[in-house]
Amino acid sequence: MTDISARAGDLGRLKARTQALRAKTVENGCTEQEAWAAAAKVAELLDQHDLSLSDIEIREEACERAVVETHRKQRVPLDGCVNAIAVFCDCRVWREKNGCGEFRYVFFGLSPDATVAQYITDLVSTAMHTEVERFKRTKDYLRYHPDDRRTVRTAFLHGMAASVAEKLADMKSQRDAANATTGRDLVVVKTAVVEEELAKLNLNLRKSRSSGRSVTKNAFEAGQTAGRKLAIYPGVSGEVAARLARKVG
Repeated sequence: MTDISARAGDLGRLKARTQALRAKTVENGCTEQEAWAAAAKVAELLDQHDLSLSDIEIREEACERAVVETHRKQRVPLDGCVNAIAVFCDCRVWREKNGCGEFRYVFFGLSPDATVAQYITDLVSTAMHTEVERFKRTKDYLRYHPDDRRTVRTAFLHGMAASVAEKLADMKSQRDAANATTGRDLVVVKTAVVEEELAKLNLNLRKSRSSGRSVTKNAFEAGQTAGRKLAIYPGVSGEVAARLARKVG
């Protein structure tokens, strides 16, 4: 087997593992703790994979797009952490409309990185839905007038997105610091590849503007608290690892 075919095989297995983990959402029997741990583990495996390659080999890897549909024609609170997800996965991201006029996120990066970004976005979206449903049963939420509750829910979700973004930024800093001890800066190499390939697409990417909407302070802070409580671990071990191994195989 040639070096190229061996790398392709390793990459294929890594991507298949990520896709299998992505399918195990909270609703399908994977707890939030297991899902976040799995996401962190895949990121760890990606770093190990990249460190095993030379800079030249990384530059030879293909970039691709990974799409996440929002099924909404207006901006959604998830916008608040999508950029953090892209940075965590060494990708670029933009928002565009599909054929139905609904917004979707497009992650662009090295193939496994884009797949992980797609997985984490789905995971965060699921977690946000779960947590806002819990919030709707609390006394703090029920004390609001029914006419105001939609605004309150939105504020909660914005707060949670902000908190998740902060946590992902911290995780990214820790990953980069750990990789730096090897004497290589993977981010610089991968960013150069992604930017070069992105330039070939001739896209006109613009920075998104703030919606200018006001949020309910208490609900926003409640969302931040929910986001901070999400268990994101640097790896998988013990019973959690055993359960993931049985599920993903």
